Amino acid sequence: MTSDDVQELRDLVSKIAHHVGQSATHKTLDDDLRRIGLPPSTSGPSKADRTESSLLALPDDQLAEVARKMVAKYEWLGSDGRRMQDLVWMGEHHPHISKRTRRDIARALGGDELIEHYSRFRALLDALFDLGGGVLWGGRDYSVGGEIDRHFHHNPDWSVEEVFDAVGAIDASSDRRFGLLIEGIVSGNTIPDEGAQRRIATSISAPMEAAGLELREIGTLDGYPAFEVVSARAHRGRPKNLIFASSTKPDLRLNDAIDNEIEILSDPDDVLVYDRPITTSGIRWRDLQAWFQDTRRLASEREAKTQLYRRLRQSLPDSSPPQRLLFDLYHEIHGTAVYELPALLPEVWLYWDPLTVKARGVAALLNLRMDFLLLVPGGGRIVLEVDGRTHYGIEKEVSPGQKVWIADPSSYARTTAGSRRLTLTGYEVYRFGAHELRNDRQARPLLAAFFSELFLRHRVKAVRQ
Repeated sequence: MTSDDVQELRDLVSKIAHHVGQSATHKTLDDDLRRIGLPPSTSGPSKADRTESSLLALPDDQLAEVARKMVAKYEWLGSDGRRMQDLVWMGEHHPHISKRTRRDIARALGGDELIEHYSRFRALLDALFDLGGGVLWGGRDYSVGGEIDRHFHHNPDWSVEEVFDAVGAIDASSDRRFGLLIEGIVSGNTIPDEGAQRRIATSISAPMEAAGLELREIGTLDGYPAFEVVSARAHRGRPKNLIFASSTKPDLRLNDAIDNEIEILSDPDDVLVYDRPITTSGIRWRDLQAWFQDTRRLASEREAKTQLYRRLRQSLPDSSPPQRLLFDLYHEIHGTAVYELPALLPEVWLYWDPLTVKARGVAALLNLRMDFLLLVPGGGRIVLEVDGRTHYGIEKEVSPGQKVWIADPSSYARTTAGSRRLTLTGYEVYRFGAHELRNDRQARPLLAAFFSELFLRHRVKAVRQ
């Protein structure tokens, strides 16, 4: 978001917060503000003054979270709520859908299924767009909703494209809002008929593929297929078991091999297992912190943040100061903006074998863990590896009691082979030489430039502090 967008979002949050403040009592005001993510008031004789003091204490990087809570909690927001959504979505990654692609999708959509389930389709449009209030003139409703009722339902002489034009879906809506419209059209909530859902999804596949997009089936919702608009480059699988922050091999067993249910038998202090649904939005620090706070039953967000950071850092090997420096600098460079950025997950288990190295052979156990994993918006999976000398050399005894490190082609070949395997399965792999991360002076500008370019590529909003 630009500075003007941030100010507009703050103005809208302030407007809604004052409505909340006026409907509260002095006794309940702070609790009502807290429920929408605002800090408690600090001063002021009136409710308006107290609400304003709370707003002044709200930093810019927490505006989006407060706006989300407001939209989720209050149905009466109307156009203000929709505008807050669009502003928040500006700071997130969503596949770009050009106006031409939107029009091509609209032209590919037949209206018969939507007319058959018109009340549900109308409810979807009303949830996403401003259809007006049903203004009557001479007994006729001239609002956008009234025109759609008349021309698409009662006397169907409008195409789906004309409906999209009428609500502003093609020219005025954000990428996210248009994506929600398409996802909603093919959902069981709008079309409670699986066959019809799949026919609609197939009908728009050609224009979506031409634009590098995909309407991907991601599971079921209330017994019906669920679809999501994603980039065609997004990883096809969905993370099911995220086991991380463990420096030792965890003790696992399959509770249910059919449903792939894994039980962790290791000491809970030795390994972390993120067990919440992971969507194509990835895992942000705020998601990880909320999970940690809930599972550890911690009283405050501050305590959860401190303990989580300490726990993740403890999992990094003492033998790799460069790895620890990368972790520290990721958080120092981005400051409080890390809260909305992808969480830098250390020591993530990719491959687990119940047999020992002796039984299976060392070559079969390569690339057990990723040094770091970022699950970014859009379904991207980014692996960061810090390569010490074991990745390209071996220690050799040159004389009794004297050892030196020498280049070893086979070690380097195993490293590159592991990278290829990850890349071919849909991961982005970036390798850093430990020599690049020897000290803060050398590593800080390198990592700042790297993450800036990386997040730009993935359209991740990174606010510099």
